[in-house]
Amino acid sequence: MRLAWLILPALWGVWWLYGIHTPPGVLVPEPPLQRSPMLPEWERSGFRIQVLAEYNIRGRILGREHYWLDGGAKLSPFDLAIGWGPMSDQALLDRLSYSQGHRFLLFTAPSQGWPLPFEQINEHSANMHIIPADSQVRSALEWIRVGHVVKLHGYLVEATCPGASPWRSSLSRTDTGGGACELMWVDQASVE
Repeated sequence: MRLAWLILPALWGVWWLYGIHTPPGVLVPEPPLQRSPMLPEWERSGFRIQVLAEYNIRGRILGREHYWLDGGAKLSPFDLAIGWGPMSDQALLDRLSYSQGHRFLLFTAPSQGWPLPFEQINEHSANMHIIPADSQVRSALEWIRVGHVVKLHGYLVEATCPGASPWRSSLSRTDTGGGACELMWVDQASVE
């Protein structure tokens, strides 16, 4: 019985760290949906939040990164790297090298070359700075692991606070570099 108490936490740790591996095939064929709503501004953690677009995304989790100490951690405690279309296909992901950190999603060219043109990789993936709307949404997001297919609803926003540069979401799926990430206020989250 004591051995079971040692093995179960170890198995839980492996699942937690390494995520879910799925068979080959596109899991999420549809792209994110973006619309322009008219909503009032509001405040959260000293930031003024302005909505830029309503945003619905269904995608496969490629990575997640927690932040505690950077300037935006109080507002956006973690980033989710999400893929759709070809970037939700395990066969393609197995041929790519990518990492997440410092609020970026970085792809490294494999020695045998890109398995897909880089523009398509970029168009079908995003590093999203997540702002949970409330504690219930945050709790749901905490359970998301690499490999899960998730649905997120909310808004792409701009966050401003005194003495700091505005933190503005990208509104494009084709941009790269600084400012290309989505800053998303999430009011609904579910795992399929």
